[in-house]
Amino acid sequence: MKALVTYFSQTGNTEEVARSIYDAITIEKEITPVQAGQNAKGYDIIFCGFPVHAHSVPVKVHSFIKDIPEGQNIAFFCTHGSLRGGQLPKQAIEQAVGLASKAKVLGDFGCRGKVSPQILEALSKRPEHRAWAEEAQSADGHPDAADLADAKEFASQMIGKSTDLKLAMDSEDD
Repeated sequence: MKALVTYFSQTGNTEEVARSIYDAITIEKEITPVQAGQNAKGYDIIFCGFPVHAHSVPVKVHSFIKDIPEGQNIAFFCTHGSLRGGQLPKQAIEQAVGLASKAKVLGDFGCRGKVSPQILEALSKRPEHRAWAEEAQSADGHPDAADLADAKEFASQMIGKSTDLKLAMDSEDD
């Protein structure tokens, strides 16, 4: 079996989570920043990570997700300034799942990540974003050791799901 961990990261948060996921994978694996036109074939599972931008998947990740081959196992992970389980990261994951309409989404993981002070300052000046900017300030120091441990657990669970699916398919072929 073979896994790909691919990610887009601007502040280093998502890359840090990607490296924790990569470290937890015990099968053949690769890690690389996500690129448009990147070959997603030949993997039993792909972990695709991104920071949440305005409750959405960053545009730089769209084409990669849309081009994932039909039936490909994928697991999404994201970093964000919102509280864990918040509506904005949920919307971004829902968008990612929609973009990956041909793939088989095995699961998703999200954790907080420090937000750029420049973004916080700009958003805190806009009344419609002020509450979120205040919430996001508490994401400073994330991802932390607990977040990274959770990311490793997520990776193990997704590898387990992918292995179970491969075994089921192999037994059907016999």
